[in-house]
Amino acid sequence: MAKPAFKDAPLRREIENLAKQQDHHTLACWAAECAARVLHIFEEKKTEDLRARDAIDAGRGWIRGEISMVDARKAAFAAHAAARESDNVAVSAASRAAGHAAATAHVKGHAVHAATYAVKAIFYDSLMEEQERRVLEERTWQYRYLLGGCSDHGERTR
Repeated sequence: MAKPAFKDAPLRREIENLAKQQDHHTLACWAAECAARVLHIFEEKKTEDLRARDAIDAGRGWIRGEISMVDARKAAFAAHAAARESDNVAVSAASRAAGHAAATAHVKGHAVHAATYAVKAIFYDSLMEEQERRVLEERTWQYRYLLGGCSDHGERTR
């Protein structure tokens, strides 16, 4: 059975426009939070694999000045490798969200990809009749969170 085609919320464009107005650290914090919200999707299937969690932690560590951009980028590569190894599209998307969150330390444009992969993880992890509602809810959360900024250096959680 083929996977259903991902359908994003119209709010995506507003999020992308808002992201263009943000500083690097705000985007890194936001990306980490977006990825953290779907980390459970990865960890429920890959219970022993810490690469997605480590990538989110690396992004947060970079925000706080505890690790270098190079180290955050290495964590991003590891999370993307975990995504490639998964045959579950939701699990893969959750790991890619984490990878892009860490990669935001290198290039701030990765933040919007972290948000989009988080939404894809939710879409593919949801029942078909819930997909549209859950995507809209998550995009609404993403927009509001980004609109409020992220001044707490990556410590904010769900």
